[in-house]
Amino acid sequence: MKNPAEIAVARFGQKYNCAQSVFSAFAAPLGLDEETALKIASPFGGGVARQGEVCGAATGGLMALGLARGSSSPDEKEKDEVYRLSLEFLRRFEEKHGKILCRDLIGYDLRDHAAHEQARQAGVFTSICPRLVRDAAGIVALLLEK
Repeated sequence: MKNPAEIAVARFGQKYNCAQSVFSAFAAPLGLDEETALKIASPFGGGVARQGEVCGAATGGLMALGLARGSSSPDEKEKDEVYRLSLEFLRRFEEKHGKILCRDLIGYDLRDHAAHEQARQAGVFTSICPRLVRDAAGIVALLLEK
């Protein structure tokens, strides 16, 4: 697999949202076509439809973990395993960035159109978000190596 963090950052640079960038970096190697991955992740940018909730990069990372290690059965043991892995991902992401909510990470409430424009003018989407995308993809890659 090519370096997923580099792939994710390159996709983000192509104007895909943070969730799309991270999730799609893992899709093809895990058996999901890129177009489908991009569609699935499309609502999760900006902390879920620009609501400033859980960072889209983190959401994309969780989707990648689910694709790689998730369960398609209602078995509690299988659910527990993907939850354990997901919690480890979130712990590492928050340890690195101090938070997991988009609005806290970027310092702007994207629900407000004026604040969204201020964030754009301040360059947060080119200065902060690429690091979040890179780190989320990097954490997923490390966890999947185990």
